[in-house]
Amino acid sequence: MKSPEIQDWPAGPMLQTHSNDIGTLMERTLSAERPLKQALRRGFFGTCPNCGDGKLFTKYLKVENNCQQCGEALHHHEADDAPAYFTILIVGHILVPLALIAEKTWSPSVAMSIGIWVPAIIIACLVLLPRIKGALVSFQWSKRMHGFNLQAG
Repeated sequence: MKSPEIQDWPAGPMLQTHSNDIGTLMERTLSAERPLKQALRRGFFGTCPNCGDGKLFTKYLKVENNCQQCGEALHHHEADDAPAYFTILIVGHILVPLALIAEKTWSPSVAMSIGIWVPAIIIACLVLLPRIKGALVSFQWSKRMHGFNLQAG
């Protein structure tokens, strides 16, 4: 039986194994810890959940297929409508009470309320949506969901 050799790959050093070592390698790969808090923080700020250096998004909400820094595959995510749902949930729970308090306290005109709250809601949603999507993709990566379980480390 040949011993495994270390080889350099774009994603960093990788263990080159032979067929009888595959089970051991898969066991070590699947048991490697992926810290949830660190992944959520990195995703929230739009960086790769694995290395924290590469960009998570190529455009506003388009997730990179692979991290440009560490090579981690990110295309497995299945965020679907969850980021939009959580964004609406959070913005609604923050801005609706503020609007009700402002209405009760100052009784602004309808035009002033629309002029203040509509832009506030739009801006809050546009700012929060990519952050929540990044956190959700990172959560899936950390918990090895939707194909992320097949990735090294």
